[in-house]
Amino acid sequence: MAPQPVVTGLSPKEGPPGTRVIIRGEFLGTRVQDLIGLKICGSDCLLSAEWKSPNKIIARTGPAKGKGDIIVTTLSGGVGTSTVQFRAYHETIGPLKESAVWIEESPSQNFAWGRRTLAQSGLTQEDPLGLSIEGNEQKIPEDLRDLFPEACGDLSQEHFSPVWFLLENHLATSFEDLKAGLSYLKRKVESQKEGQLSFLKSNAGSVIDQLDTLMNIRDKLQEDVKLHGNETLNILETSIENSISESQKIFTDVLVRKEKADSTRSVLFALSRHKFLFCLPNSVDRRAKAGEYDIVVNDYSRAKNLFGKTEIPIFRKVLEEVDHRILSIRKQLHEKVVKMPQSVEQQKKLIKALISLELQQSGTPIGDKLRNIDPAWDAIEARAKYLEWTFRQTFDQHTSKDSGAQEKAKNRDSSQAPNRVNFCEELCDIAASQLPDLWRLGQLYFTGELRGPHDPKPGDFKRMVLNAIEKFCVYLRLAILIATDQRALRQSSGLAWPIGSASATHQFLPWIPQCLRFTRIAYATLISLDLPSEALDIIQKLIDEVRLFCFSIIFKRATDRCKKLGSQETWELGVEEYPGATLLPAALEALLIETLDEVQSVCMQRETREGNLLEPQSDGQREVTQRLQEFLSAFSAVIEELAFHSHDEETPTHNVSQLLGFPNAQQPDSVAGSGGAAAVTWEQRMLCCLANYAYCNKIFFPRLGDIFVRYGYPLPTLAIETARYTVNQLFTNLLEEYVEHKGDPLVGTIEPSMYLGRFQWDHEMEIGQLRPYAHECCDNLVGVYSEIYSISPALLRPILESIVQTISEELARLMSCVQRFSFTGAIQAHVDIRLLRDSLEGYVNETAKNYFMEALEAINPPLSGEQKRKADEILERVKRNMRLQLLCFSVKDP
Repeated sequence: MAPQPVVTGLSPKEGPPGTRVIIRGEFLGTRVQDLIGLKICGSDCLLSAEWKSPNKIIARTGPAKGKGDIIVTTLSGGVGTSTVQFRAYHETIGPLKESAVWIEESPSQNFAWGRRTLAQSGLTQEDPLGLSIEGNEQKIPEDLRDLFPEACGDLSQEHFSPVWFLLENHLATSFEDLKAGLSYLKRKVESQKEGQLSFLKSNAGSVIDQLDTLMNIRDKLQEDVKLHGNETLNILETSIENSISESQKIFTDVLVRKEKADSTRSVLFALSRHKFLFCLPNSVDRRAKAGEYDIVVNDYSRAKNLFGKTEIPIFRKVLEEVDHRILSIRKQLHEKVVKMPQSVEQQKKLIKALISLELQQSGTPIGDKLRNIDPAWDAIEARAKYLEWTFRQTFDQHTSKDSGAQEKAKNRDSSQAPNRVNFCEELCDIAASQLPDLWRLGQLYFTGELRGPHDPKPGDFKRMVLNAIEKFCVYLRLAILIATDQRALRQSSGLAWPIGSASATHQFLPWIPQCLRFTRIAYATLISLDLPSEALDIIQKLIDEVRLFCFSIIFKRATDRCKKLGSQETWELGVEEYPGATLLPAALEALLIETLDEVQSVCMQRETREGNLLEPQSDGQREVTQRLQEFLSAFSAVIEELAFHSHDEETPTHNVSQLLGFPNAQQPDSVAGSGGAAAVTWEQRMLCCLANYAYCNKIFFPRLGDIFVRYGYPLPTLAIETARYTVNQLFTNLLEEYVEHKGDPLVGTIEPSMYLGRFQWDHEMEIGQLRPYAHECCDNLVGVYSEIYSISPALLRPILESIVQTISEELARLMSCVQRFSFTGAIQAHVDIRLLRDSLEGYVNETAKNYFMEALEAINPPLSGEQKRKADEILERVKRNMRLQLLCFSVKDP
């Protein structure tokens, strides 16, 4: 709290009421509003106070008297104190004294003594003692009012005090001067007395003339008394009364006829004056038929104000006739109010007229017949019923058209909007035009503009609006959400849209975004009305359902297009990120981006007061996951179809033994070749499909998540992982199919080639080269390698590892079946197996290593040191001779 105000200075320190004083001090307030009190000598002076600063206040004194403190009160500091005092006194006010009020001048101030001084006195009064007041500016320090409380120093006042006068005006005058002044005052009084006698002497003629006139008046009066006596006035009065009586007798007949004429004239004037009342019954009927209800109300109100309390029978009879006519007009107006369709302005005009007429007739027996009718509420109910009737009539019209046009729908032009779309557009137009009218009429009613003496019904009106909006949404759901389960909706509403043919449904699906646009336009119109949230939530729920349905339809259409991508496969290799993959995944990505763009522009972009379809654990998020899973599953099925369907149609070329007389088929130089897609073999298609699966798993699926996040979707982890699992399964199946196709014929040629020409391992033989079966095995692997490498080098390891494992297993089986090896046979088997193992080392897994080890261990008896040296020499020489064949196996796969 701020310190208390303290007054330390005052200027001036005395004065009469109304004196302008300057108050100085400390903590006199921080602002104008902080000053809440100012008292000077106990008198409240806050109204005249003018706050200047925390150290200065200017004010005018009030009607106080005597000495007193200056107390300042502020909001921040409270009641203050004062170190100085102000002396207030009541000053005598003369004609030349400044004053805040008007002072009536007394005669003694304006006129001097005697008849001689009729003119006003001078502007300044001389000193009565004839002394000069110069040098007498010194004032007595004491307050003279304290010394002489009942006196004053003004000569014109009754309580004049000579002592006060001398102390106030001649405090410094010497005693000799005062004696001289007293002598001057005496001489002045004597001269005034002598002045009256000289006035009479100078005007003696005028005084004598006045005396002569008075004597003549007295003589005339005496003569009249002699002639007429002392009762002269009574005789005059009697004569006047006689003359009046005679004049009345003479003009009696004239006055009677004049009174009759005046009465007739008054009657005619009254009839002319009240012509409005007598013509009012026909006038209100005529105005009502012309629709001029404002004039009817004004005329009726005027008649009630003028003649409502009259006791004249004819007037009362005419008013009763007017009341009956007004009652009939009220009934007609009520029928017009509830008759639809009509504009709100027309209803408003009729309702106001009805309310005005009802108020004019209230309290009368005739007016009470329609007392319980509330025209505004009846108009609201009529408009609500008409809105529902319009909804139902529009629904019935379009459903009847749809049920009768099933056959025509097959031949309908695709550019022509289906009947459901026309229904949605018309229904939304009705809602956007009539619902605002219903709401506006209700607001006029509840704000009191259209409400008469009846109580409002807010609960009924709210239920009425909600019911209309619910019906609107039910009709739209039946028309738009054709692919959803509508059994519960049909049971609750008792309505159903005729089930159309599959072609009609297919034609309608692309138009659903248009229906959504119509619904959004109507929704935006209703939002601008400031409807309650409960009503807007009903439409918002419908819009969210339609948006989700649009999303589902668009993605289903994209899924159908995805299923047709297989027919567009050109087997052109153009993916740098993963060699061997075709342009099919790129086409899938372009289709997905196109679909997301369409979804974003049509339904996923939220507009005013629409929900977020992608909230966690919501139906929208589940729908996105499901549709994406279907989309990716369809693409996986396309690749599978391309791989296995071509396998069924085309007889694949098997790698058989050249030693048995069946050479390998010549492979084309490229996938597309010079002959395009017709030159692509089954093996190449399988490799491209495997590369596409691998590309999707390693590159496309991670990119897919980024695409969805970029469009504002949550990361579709479940859909991607599900698709990844499906792709991995299909990749494994295709890989097994390809390995089986390539590995089984290759492995099947090993044993026949090994024992070609009745070869036996226990016979001595010429060594120094590979056996033909090992040569053929390497050649076949080189062919497989070159085929894979030309398409997708990344597939070398998964394919060759499986084939090499099969070969190693077959060698282990064949070696274990040999009972005994000759000296040279052991060396030859050792060289063959080691060459295959060492040359295929990059594609030998642990299982294959074990099989190769089993094959070497199966050589019986084991090799001696000399045999091992010989085998090593032969192995090195063979590797040098076959370095070109073995070179490809040394190239690392990417």
